[in-house]
Amino acid sequence: LGVFYFTIDVTKEDHLSKVDEFSAQRNYKNRDIVNIRRDTLPNYEEKIKSFFEEHIHEDEEIRFILDGTGYFDVRSRADEWIRISVQPSDLLVLPAGIYHRFTLDSNNYIKAMRLFKEDPKWTPINRDIPTTDANPHRVEYAHWLAASA
Repeated sequence: LGVFYFTIDVTKEDHLSKVDEFSAQRNYKNRDIVNIRRDTLPNYEEKIKSFFEEHIHEDEEIRFILDGTGYFDVRSRADEWIRISVQPSDLLVLPAGIYHRFTLDSNNYIKAMRLFKEDPKWTPINRDIPTTDANPHRVEYAHWLAASA
């Protein structure tokens, strides 16, 4: 599916230097931290709902989990959901164009570093928009997926 999973131990003093090495290898130039919980995220309910709407991005989605837990759901080749549980030290890379969604678990909290190739942005393109399947990044991903079967 093109999803990559890595582990960088957040309890080790050198974890940020490991993130720097990983970022350099994959040309990630920018980063920020998101702290998702009711008392820290403005418009919490609205944001949580939007994260769970099935969507794609035109860039890779890279998350390094610093604290808390949650789930990324990605679509399989058969268009079924595959759930990926994330916890501290997990580093997940979702390819551009893959249908996915995110939700918190019962702890209702996650803190993650987001890595970006360019300026930080998070622009979802929801699947329920008729033109999403024609998006060039979705088309490229679908062709790659078919060729790798």
